[in-house]
Amino acid sequence: MTTNLDGRNALITGGGVGIGKEIALELARAGAQVAVTYLSHEPDEDFAREIKEASGHALIAHRLDITSEEEIRSAIDELARGMGSVDVLVNNAGGLVQRQTIADMDPALWRKVMAVNLDSTFLVTHYCLPHMTTGWGRIINIASLAGFNGGHPGAVAYASSKSAIFGFTRGLSKELAAQGITVNAVAPGFIEATPFHDTFTTAESKAATISGIPVQRPGVPADVAAAVAWLASPSAGFTTGTTLSINGGQYFT
Repeated sequence: MTTNLDGRNALITGGGVGIGKEIALELARAGAQVAVTYLSHEPDEDFAREIKEASGHALIAHRLDITSEEEIRSAIDELARGMGSVDVLVNNAGGLVQRQTIADMDPALWRKVMAVNLDSTFLVTHYCLPHMTTGWGRIINIASLAGFNGGHPGAVAYASSKSAIFGFTRGLSKELAAQGITVNAVAPGFIEATPFHDTFTTAESKAATISGIPVQRPGVPADVAAAVAWLASPSAGFTTGTTLSINGGQYFT
């Protein structure tokens, strides 16, 4: 099996922290030139140095509000011009936004959650496709276990947006297969040391969740990054339209 990405260019949205940061590092270790977008977690000097040491390429970072179509279009055009092409796209940016039951939810919050998780995946992909012209490409969408099991109370909007990512992935895989572009998703379960759980999950809920994971440990960002790196690799060329569940056996798909 080879994960060599020498000569390939990778774009990771939400790549400044947590899972996205680890994905960027893993793809850099495979040899890719890496660009990341971020909103509030700007990559620091240590991160940039790690990327440079791993890949031999300087980290490219661009601030981006993924709910703004104009910012997405402009950022991708600029990043693609700088790299020459986009060979690997990882749609990682997203979030729960706020826990709220459907009965109490303002429709504006529903629309915001969809904009952050689903609309952004469509828009980034839409504007990247003109730059994926080499006859070889990888699109990897980061979904969630919540897309399968509905998540915890107050996460219906988030779970719905992530479930929609599965359908987007399958449909797009059929549209792009003849162009040599594979499209897959990764659905992480409980991954510790991420802004998501640091913000939205209580200590009691974390402990209860971890106790129900068959492998008896929480996931870490490197677990997700390893799956993404394989899907991005030449070895995964016959895999498209599928979802890898990275959850320690917590849920079977």
